[in-house]
Amino acid sequence: MTFSEKIKANYQPKRLAVKLNAKGEQFVVKGHPWVFSNSIVKINDDAKTGDLAIIFSKNKNKVIALGLFDANSPIRIKIIHNSQEKVEVNSAFFHHKIEKAFTLRQPLLQTNTNSYRLLFGENDGFPGLIADVYDKVLVVKLYSEIWLPYIETIIPSLQQISKAETVVVRLSRSLENSSNHQLKDGDVIYGELHNEVVEFVEHDVKFSAHVIKGHKTGYFLDHRANRKQVGEWSKNKTVLDVFSYAGGFSVHALYNGAKEVTSLDISKQALEVAVQNGKLNDYIGTHKTIAGDAFEALKQLIKDKKTFDVVVIDPPSFAKQASEIDLAKKKYAQLAQLGEQLTAKNGLLVLASCSSRVVPQAFFDINKQVLLDSNRIFNLILKTGHDIDHPVTFPEGEYLKCGYYRFQN
Repeated sequence: MTFSEKIKANYQPKRLAVKLNAKGEQFVVKGHPWVFSNSIVKINDDAKTGDLAIIFSKNKNKVIALGLFDANSPIRIKIIHNSQEKVEVNSAFFHHKIEKAFTLRQPLLQTNTNSYRLLFGENDGFPGLIADVYDKVLVVKLYSEIWLPYIETIIPSLQQISKAETVVVRLSRSLENSSNHQLKDGDVIYGELHNEVVEFVEHDVKFSAHVIKGHKTGYFLDHRANRKQVGEWSKNKTVLDVFSYAGGFSVHALYNGAKEVTSLDISKQALEVAVQNGKLNDYIGTHKTIAGDAFEALKQLIKDKKTFDVVVIDPPSFAKQASEIDLAKKKYAQLAQLGEQLTAKNGLLVLASCSSRVVPQAFFDINKQVLLDSNRIFNLILKTGHDIDHPVTFPEGEYLKCGYYRFQN
């Protein structure tokens, strides 16, 4: 079965005339990429997922934005063009947007790095679509059916611009369960994949991504700059990497001459990958692993009177919905408290968050209060956010924040 047949590309999207209420229009004019269903005051009755929504201003009947209609989401229209500039939504339109995104990543690609996020969803004008490159393999992850009528014209541009020799399609759970296509998660739709585990380089350090069955697209690229920074500050140090997953921070630390690195994760399988990633590089330090719940394992290390020169705590998102924000904040406070107790005299504690619902100021305030309560003297020596291939163009698009706390006692 061809790619066209799998995506049932015979559906031709219609054009929809849309008007919004004052609040919805204001958001769109300011550049926000989401239109919620309760903002729509006028739309065609027969609107289907993937249809092109042409949003008119309420009073002057000017086109203010173009978006894709999503019947299955409370975010009913996802904006792909936020301007009064007249455009035709076709293969050339998408190609130009991908070229623009690729140009933005050029400073990163001037380093010894061949893994990067080519498209970062809404932030690059492709809501519900992610494209990551691992050496010569391009992994496209679809989170919304809005792209089914267009993906056949988008993928050749992605492949051409990234110079990928292989293209893999990954699907979100909702798309996996959809009956509107015959794609399977992990389908190789261009070229050949000789090994599901793809090796790549990140700032001189070798890693691997499981592009068929790994989380997201096979690896987490967003912390690249932080991994490099931690590595540079780990020479001759003992390092604890909490929620290590595939060992990103651990491997950079080993590569940069850490004396001993301990990777801690609940998944034994992830720890095996972390060890293998380490072995892709030359290092002389010791790589230890601890499999278990992070909170319990950290308490046990404290009980055993263990300390480390560098402690990195990078948990998964704790607040995927608004109702989880308060609990997430408590968990961040608890991790800061545990991390402080495990950080040696004159040591470095690195605390990170990828919960977009916990805003940066709240996260840094939590850490500051916990560390002040510890009565240790510390300095916040560095605050970081997104790397260059994860640009932020709207408030909800910002999720990653990281603080480096240096203790003086």
